[in-house]
Amino acid sequence: MPADKPARRRTTERKGDVRERAILDTCEALLSQKGYDAMTVGDIAQGAGITRGALYFYFGSKPEVVTALVARTVEHLWARSRATAEADDPRGAIAAAMRRTVELWNEHGLVMRTAIDLSLTVPEIGELWNTTADLFISAITAVLERAGVRDGAGPEQAPAMARALCWMIERTFYHASQGSPEALREASSTCEHIWLISAGLAA
Repeated sequence: MPADKPARRRTTERKGDVRERAILDTCEALLSQKGYDAMTVGDIAQGAGITRGALYFYFGSKPEVVTALVARTVEHLWARSRATAEADDPRGAIAAAMRRTVELWNEHGLVMRTAIDLSLTVPEIGELWNTTADLFISAITAVLERAGVRDGAGPEQAPAMARALCWMIERTFYHASQGSPEALREASSTCEHIWLISAGLAA
């Protein structure tokens, strides 16, 4: 009996994948053009080239679309930062993490600001944002511990310091992203310096 033929690998996106990506891309564009409040489900469907009914096959509401867009965006940030956060050299890990944070805020700053703005009023976005923050707090904690900061529950120990650093970085980038790319770079340099001081690595 002849051996089974190997399964043919799919080289093109499924229609559903293409449509979902179009919906999210349109949502991001409309956030820039209209803002969250003025943007409607009809606007998103029209921009994605589908009917309103077809959009509801993928997402049940405007907040669901934005939540998915935020999830896609923060996944890019986490994918870029995860390996560098796990690097053996804490100083290099800090520099690389901040570099990648600047890249993402340059590319998707409006989505990030929208997530922060809605995190207190849209439960799904709030949960997603807090879960993402917890991932970064864990990564920052690991970098601090490799630099010699002790683990523990005290305010001067790695987990508490990491939490403060994470939310400091979020708020600093939130404000800087409303300015120029240079403002983001300056914000990054300041956050990196504070992180290095916290880790005992400042020159």
